[in-house]
Amino acid sequence: MTPTPRTALTIAGSDSGGGAGIQADLRTFFACGVHGMTAITAVTVQNSLGVQGFTEIPPEVVTAQIKAVATDMGVNAAKTGMLATAEIIREVAKTLDEVHIGRSTNVPFVVDPVAASMHGDALLREEALEAIRTELFPRATLITPNLDEVRLLTGVDVTDRESQRHAADVLLEFGSQWVLVKGGHLEEDPDCVDLLSDGVQYIELSGHRYPTKHTHGGGDTLASAITASLAHELGVPDAVAEGKRFIERSVAEGYPLGAGIGPVSPFWRLEHHQAKPTLR
Repeated sequence: MTPTPRTALTIAGSDSGGGAGIQADLRTFFACGVHGMTAITAVTVQNSLGVQGFTEIPPEVVTAQIKAVATDMGVNAAKTGMLATAEIIREVAKTLDEVHIGRSTNVPFVVDPVAASMHGDALLREEALEAIRTELFPRATLITPNLDEVRLLTGVDVTDRESQRHAADVLLEFGSQWVLVKGGHLEEDPDCVDLLSDGVQYIELSGHRYPTKHTHGGGDTLASAITASLAHELGVPDAVAEGKRFIERSVAEGYPLGAGIGPVSPFWRLEHHQAKPTLR
């Protein structure tokens, strides 16, 4: 009999193209050796060319999914992705408290504040930004905004390493334990440097910038790899470093699919570690 693996819950939207959202989270969880569970918040209509539309799931159905898995299977770590509306965000936050997930508990919680697709298509209602700041960030072990999301959430325009550090300080004021300000969109920087901070430590994680357009689902994959590492009981700095290694290789192995932007690929982990992922 196979030993029961660690578990991770993703609360996010479904990507019909399979490159991002719930689908990216589940395949990353699998590649990182954890059992993935889901609470679907929205169904998107999208492919490699962009998002054509989305429909929100009723908030009570979202929270029922969370309660169903948390009270039966147990959750070792959780993350959010696309949450779509302020009402869903508020209900998710309340439910996380009820099932004891978040920074004040023993279950780490990662918030990926998804506001738009990489094509620029809106994935978050305008009124939901404030709910993310006030409802999710104070409950978060870690938040993982990209530079566009930093600007939407704080008004800070990150143009260099100094302003990246300032953005981290501003974001931490909303109450998360840690923040990872991703630098992938800072194209003037020859390296891809993400900044991890808890307000005391400022840890720069540098990675290679690959000349590829096939990066669909990169943010979801990074947050999921970090969440999987937290489920394996790594501390936040080690979990983020592991996630950074995972996404760097996944970007390097991204593949063309459809007429637009293809997805990053976690398949390298399966090809090079046929028996088991390297995470414990």
